[in-house]
Amino acid sequence: MAEVRLTDIRKSYGSLEVIKGVNLEVSSGEFVVFVGPSGCGKSTLLRMIAGLEDISAGTLEIGGSVMNDVDPSKRGIAMVFQTYA
Repeated sequence: MAEVRLTDIRKSYGSLEVIKGVNLEVSSGEFVVFVGPSGCGKSTLLRMIAGLEDISAGTLEIGGSVMNDVDPSKRGIAMVFQTYA
């Protein structure tokens, strides 16, 4: 598993900023869980890492390579949804 690094990651919908400057480093082999109340941005952050949601600002690196504009199929990241709805 490759290292994942988020540097000042932001997500906005128009003028509404919903992810506000997240900095995170997950080392190779490390296990991380995002926990929080409904609507706090957990799924949005994971969707940005997987490439299913555009990043408004900041840098996403996977394995030392910047992935901001890399197609989701080329990121080597999978996301399993809790429900299909």
